[in-house]
Amino acid sequence: MCITLPTKVLSVTGKTAVVDWAGQPREIFLPFESVQAGEWVLTYAGAALCVVEEEQALETLALLMNKHKSN
Repeated sequence: MCITLPTKVLSVTGKTAVVDWAGQPREIFLPFESVQAGEWVLTYAGAALCVVEEEQALETLALLMNKHKSN
């Protein structure tokens, strides 16, 4: 099963961004413009898919962490 993960953008350089991936910085491909540091993106297979609101991103991460703890 594959899922997208919300990640916080730490920095942007051209078509790449460094995101916080579960506490680790990861470089991803950024296929669209106008994303800035501090915003949240859904990430899948090393690329950003879309920008998401911080509230939605944090809620999703919380749900994933609760599911992980219960297994």
